[in-house]
Amino acid sequence: MKIRKNILAAAFLSAAAISVPASAQVAGIATADTAVAITRSKALGTAYQQIGTQYAAVAQQLQAKRVEINNLNAQLDTNKDKELTQAELDVAIKAKNPLLTQLDAKQKEINTLQEPVFLAQLYAVEQIALKYDAAQQAVITAKKINVILAPDAFVWAPEAVDVTAAITAELDKVVPSVPITPPAGWRPSRQIGALYQQIQQLINAASQQAQAAAAQARPAAPASPAAQPESR
Repeated sequence: MKIRKNILAAAFLSAAAISVPASAQVAGIATADTAVAITRSKALGTAYQQIGTQYAAVAQQLQAKRVEINNLNAQLDTNKDKELTQAELDVAIKAKNPLLTQLDAKQKEINTLQEPVFLAQLYAVEQIALKYDAAQQAVITAKKINVILAPDAFVWAPEAVDVTAAITAELDKVVPSVPITPPAGWRPSRQIGALYQQIQQLINAASQQAQAAAAQARPAAPASPAAQPESR
């Protein structure tokens, strides 16, 4: 997980641009994507940016730990093709290579560093999710919706049935911001954990798309001029 501010900003800008059709409904039937609605909310974008700022030092430590892990992996990469295969790992395990113990320790350090970041993000997601039903009900009432189904329940449907954007707009009204510091001993429910995973997948996908678009927009490096013969 990347928590650097610039990456998060790019991810949320892209997530906000996730294609969502006009928020209307057809014959009382509508569809909505809970994860997309929450991901696109202003409250979550602001919360993630605040978390990125609060844990900026942690992000640097995580980067340093990952570099250390990459260096250890390079030592286990026996054919030096810059790819640690399962076969190479099996050889190291069979030989009881001490580098494996170091790798395990580094990974535990990463998990410890990441835990408060994960909890802050999960807590923010939960606070928005608690207001989701109210936001959805407001849309149901305003648009006289009889049934809301998950997007994958449709084999085909006109774009007008998707009310995800309308629910996001209501979320922005009912929960403009959320706290990012969970109370002592707080742990997320399984439902929030599953929702968080969906949201992270959306953010990661949007971030990758943003990086790919930026790479394509970057001008190509000019070709090196041909070597000129020395004058005599």
